[in-house]
Amino acid sequence: MARRGFRQGQGECSSEVSLSRLRLRVLPLEVLQNSNTENLNLDRNKLKHLTGISNLCNLKKLILSKNDITDFPEEIRNLVHLEKLELNQNQIRTIPEGIFSFLPKLKHLRLNNNRLDGLPKDLASCSSSLQYLNLSNNLLQAIPIVVLELRNLQEFYVQNNMLRQLPMEMFQVMPLKMFKVNGNPLRKPPYEVCAGGVRQIISYFNQLQSYQAEEERRIKMLFLGSSLAGKSTICKSLKQRQAVQLLKEERTVGIEISEFHIQGFNFLFWDFAGQLEYYMTHHVFITPQALVILVINFQQYQFSNDSFKDLVGFWINNLFMRVPDSVVLPIGTHIDACGEREVEEKKEDIMNKIQTMLEERRTNLAHLIANLEENEESEFYVDQWNRLKEMENCTLTILDLVSVNCLDYEDIKMLEGTILDHVKNEIIFPNIIQVLPPVYKQVEAAVVDIVQNSEEVAENGMIDFHLLHSELSCQHHLSHLDEELLRDILRYLHRIGLIIWYEEVKQLESTVFLRPTILITIFKTLVRYGLMQQLEHISVDILIGEHATIRDRTNWVWTFKSKAMLCQRAMRALLKHQLCVDGMKDVFEEMVGSRSQKGKLFSLLEHFEICLEVRNARGLSPRARPFLPGQPWEPVQNHEEEVLYLFPTYLNWSEEVSMMWGGDHAEDLHIRLYFSPEIPEGFFKRLMVKVCSFFSTHWVAKAICLLICSGKPLLIKANDQKGYSYIELRCRKPAERAGFKLAWDFIMTVISINHKLLEEWPGLHLCVKTPCRTSGCPAEFVWPDVDDKTTVTKEEIKTCGICAHQFSTELLLPKVPSEQSHPQAPARYYVTSYGNATFGPSTVHVERQNILDRL
Repeated sequence: MARRGFRQGQGECSSEVSLSRLRLRVLPLEVLQNSNTENLNLDRNKLKHLTGISNLCNLKKLILSKNDITDFPEEIRNLVHLEKLELNQNQIRTIPEGIFSFLPKLKHLRLNNNRLDGLPKDLASCSSSLQYLNLSNNLLQAIPIVVLELRNLQEFYVQNNMLRQLPMEMFQVMPLKMFKVNGNPLRKPPYEVCAGGVRQIISYFNQLQSYQAEEERRIKMLFLGSSLAGKSTICKSLKQRQAVQLLKEERTVGIEISEFHIQGFNFLFWDFAGQLEYYMTHHVFITPQALVILVINFQQYQFSNDSFKDLVGFWINNLFMRVPDSVVLPIGTHIDACGEREVEEKKEDIMNKIQTMLEERRTNLAHLIANLEENEESEFYVDQWNRLKEMENCTLTILDLVSVNCLDYEDIKMLEGTILDHVKNEIIFPNIIQVLPPVYKQVEAAVVDIVQNSEEVAENGMIDFHLLHSELSCQHHLSHLDEELLRDILRYLHRIGLIIWYEEVKQLESTVFLRPTILITIFKTLVRYGLMQQLEHISVDILIGEHATIRDRTNWVWTFKSKAMLCQRAMRALLKHQLCVDGMKDVFEEMVGSRSQKGKLFSLLEHFEICLEVRNARGLSPRARPFLPGQPWEPVQNHEEEVLYLFPTYLNWSEEVSMMWGGDHAEDLHIRLYFSPEIPEGFFKRLMVKVCSFFSTHWVAKAICLLICSGKPLLIKANDQKGYSYIELRCRKPAERAGFKLAWDFIMTVISINHKLLEEWPGLHLCVKTPCRTSGCPAEFVWPDVDDKTTVTKEEIKTCGICAHQFSTELLLPKVPSEQSHPQAPARYYVTSYGNATFGPSTVHVERQNILDRL
């Protein structure tokens, strides 16, 4: 392979030199001879040492990220003008004393993704200059004392270390504006406090200074497992301290929440329904730092891979992807229907298969990592390598399986003792003890009292924030409670799952759900098993109340069955019935709204990407203005159109989407997004809601979606087979070379939305590949790391390593425009939680179009 040249700025003695991704093992002599260099980028090379770097005495910015450095380069002490130093993603274990004392102008220091367990004391020499410090993904067990001397530090990142507590002084002496500490087993402050940001942490410590701290032992327990496994029976038996027998019709619908207190531990039970239809909303409430009780029906379990996959593997896999580092206690139930030997054999079979599954995951990760390391251009894949290494360090803790007869109280007591033994183990639960100011517990107790006794709070537990503050302030011991402190405490209670408060959703920011069950009731009405039957049995009285007829109900059923869509009136009727059954009739208008105005429910559905609002229009608007990047869509001014809501989870048929697409062509731009270990349940449905909320012309089916942008079609299709899970993107090849920019912008928008969603699954790896364009060739071109620019490569030609055919790069992946052209600034995509994107400079041009009636 020919060695690539390096790039300088204007003129031979440029002050800026970029040597990124050149596989360098030593610094080129010509670079070291240019003492005028001020900015030097050496990221993504093979450097282990920096011999000669001291020659660059005027250097202000030095980027050494993503190399093979193990020993901190001591020559850096001679770069006395250095302002920015990045050594992240190397293998540095220690930093010697006597380097930072020579760097008085250093403002920005990145040391994340190394192996550091401390910092040198002379970093304090940079106290007047250092403003940015990143130590995330290292081995720190405590904040280094020297950090407290950095009196001008404004940004501090220390995620994914081994911190148990934070020093109060850090927030008293440093002007921190940005601080991130997630991924640590924190006790003081608890992570749920830190997630509120610097201001909430300061408030927490201020409270600790005023009042003596209290220790809290609380754990969230998630009861997962397939339908009729016995989750609710175990949950209620533990809570009532006796064997409780439930009838089949008493099984959980949606999620049930309850509390249990024993031996100084407060347990918050979340009992999840087992039907797959509910999982679309379940994953929202499955949070880290919980004990997962995985309940397995031994009567149903068979000695087969399919049985294991359905009753055990599905849950283990999704926990791995959603909350890696979870603790899982498998429990076998219905053992009274099995022989003693059969129970032991099934216990052994399940545990062996779980261990095999975990080992397969470790092997697959090691294989993916080795592939990147052995790649001759491995420097292009450092970000992907680091993601895999982080996943490799995460693992589920699977406790020994316990078999119980839920009808035998002795077994229930034994299970209770087992759970207590596990939660007391600080190795398994290092942050089970959390330190809280007394006011946190006082507000929590007062909230519980208000829910139970206040006449101002309806049965559903919904209350206006200001009313809640007024109620609490009336209590003598909370008379000092101001609104900001209450906001902090409510954020904490929300994160632990005791209440729900979506302050980030504008329509819900003033509403506090003191009883989370109201939201679960609403979710289970619209995302549930047997929704078709619920729709068919809406009573005549409810129809009349909604000014609807039996014929309307028939149309609702047909529309739902054929298009997976519900109109607003149908949703009102469904919810009115359910809320009346659950004694929550008073909340109906507030949550659902009137026939002319949407209620809070629809903001929730958008927030969780459960459904998509569409207009049942019959064509395009010829007078609509063109869509311009960065500007909102022009609203449809037609109040006679009935608003419909598409629920992708109920979609099935794909023939119409395939027909509109017109079949795959050999010349299509073709990309595959590979997911390891698999595409999570519900991921593709949420992706469709997001992309369809941005591109207004679309056709959607269960595992396929067609988008239109400026007349250009883009197909999105899911393939979810074991060991071969990917989402396929296909776009028609542009007729002119100038059209490739538009096509790749279109594709990159979807990939960007996909990456945004991916943030919610930290145990999931994504690799983007383009199949070779030679018919029958199995080769694929692996995409390098994608940064904040949409361009991926500068090469004009790509050669297949198997068939040896050559292709223009723009047929395979986004390419930097040639230097002869005058390129437009690359597009940058920012995707919100609602799926809308805002562009920077881009070639994307979309005309306003309505959803076609044939959707």
